[in-house]
Amino acid sequence: MARLTLDNVTKRFDDGDDEIVAVDEVSVDIDDGEFLVLVGPSGCGKSTTLRMIAGLETVSDGDIAIGDDVINDVPVQRRDIAMVFQNYALYPHMTVRENMRFGLEESTDLSADAMNEYVDDTATLLEIDELLDRKPSELSGGQQQRVALGRAIVRDPAVFLMDEPLSNLDAKLRAGMRMELQRLQDELGVTTVYVTHDQTEAMTMGDRIAILNDGILQQVATPLECYHRPKNLFVAGFIGEPSMNFFDVTREDDRLLLDGTGLEYPISASIREDLDDVTDLVLGIRPEDVEIVEGGGGEHDFPIQVDVVEPMGNENNLLATFEASDRTINAIVGGMRHVRSGEQYTARLPESAVHLFDRKSGRALHNRQIDEEEKLLEPHI
Repeated sequence: MARLTLDNVTKRFDDGDDEIVAVDEVSVDIDDGEFLVLVGPSGCGKSTTLRMIAGLETVSDGDIAIGDDVINDVPVQRRDIAMVFQNYALYPHMTVRENMRFGLEESTDLSADAMNEYVDDTATLLEIDELLDRKPSELSGGQQQRVALGRAIVRDPAVFLMDEPLSNLDAKLRAGMRMELQRLQDELGVTTVYVTHDQTEAMTMGDRIAILNDGILQQVATPLECYHRPKNLFVAGFIGEPSMNFFDVTREDDRLLLDGTGLEYPISASIREDLDDVTDLVLGIRPEDVEIVEGGGGEHDFPIQVDVVEPMGNENNLLATFEASDRTINAIVGGMRHVRSGEQYTARLPESAVHLFDRKSGRALHNRQIDEEEKLLEPHI
């Protein structure tokens, strides 16, 4: 186990006369035993970052270190890193036992009995001890995933790297494996970097998450901090499903004018202090913070018509339109709440739940209020 550090790591690719910057000065300190999730849209640079840590891609600039040792020029086989791939990368002609032993055979001088003991113990941990004599073709997707994990675990590496290892599983199995991976990582205590484009995996699995976009690191924080305290518009829009509602607004004294609607949103002195002199803003509010009420009439209440109701069982997702304009808003209400499409209601946007961003830079100027903030946002490592 060890601390993993990325210091201004950059990766450039030459494309004829052009130079493509796939990863741009990414810096992250990953604590010993921490589970860090790299998340972002396709093409954001997360897998390239993982491959540089593994040694499968060279580093153009910056340093990668395990503990106090910079590993930029250390060969792959000497980095004390184990990687789990998206497609499992199992050898089809080998049994499960042989697949799990292979890394030990190539990198250690252990005896056959010692290697078998490591494999047996790991197979028991992963509950695949009855599959050791089978070939990969005889296994389900979930079982193959466990074998790939087992092959990494038996090596007892300083760092685990996982490149979207659950993406080939069906939804139900993926949910179960998420919890299994968390349990294993807690038991093993190995520093882990996990790459995914799935924000649900990022929110539920990571001690912290690092969000990338166009090769640039947007925010590194606990999942709840990224959710409730996004640093910019991209993070606010990327984290959360359904996505945060955004409205272009213009500030005039103590009011925000929702552009093109004629609607006004009063703001308190404490929020005005956060905005400095910025007048072109984006107001954001998450769907679950939008209150659907009957009647209303408060200063943060707006008449709406519900257009679509999506029943999800435990909740209902709503798409509604402001009566004063054609602007839409997403809201979430409890699954037992009966809301009809085509009916008029009131959307209440509590001031305590709104976020405000600089429209030009995207920088967050004000985030929602949180009760017991320090306890809620601290990492659980």
